[in-house]
Amino acid sequence: MTDVATETRIHDFIARTIADNPVVVFMKGVPDQPQCGFSAIVVQILDHLGADFVGVDVLQSDELRQGIKGFSDWATIPQLYVNGEFVGGSDIVRQMFEAGELKPLHGRAGRSRRGA
Repeated sequence: MTDVATETRIHDFIARTIADNPVVVFMKGVPDQPQCGFSAIVVQILDHLGADFVGVDVLQSDELRQGIKGFSDWATIPQLYVNGEFVGGSDIVRQMFEAGELKPLHGRAGRSRRGA
């Protein structure tokens, strides 16, 4: 597969995942076992809020890890998307949580969903 075809396939997967799920975290590891502290922070905040979310492990392929960075034009992981819109990484999510700006996610659809 060519680089362009791979990038298109990865971007299609990312766009589909974001469209199909109201809250998505592209992260290192999975929600039950984050592989970096920044991903763990976002998962802890979403769990605290009782948000229903899907975690996508970008470590499953280098193409996905690089693809999400190009898709969002954001160089770091994790990346949180809510209702199809990019919110930010762990620092922004933490600041929004501390400011009460993530309260609309509180208890959204009950329990947290895991993995994609």
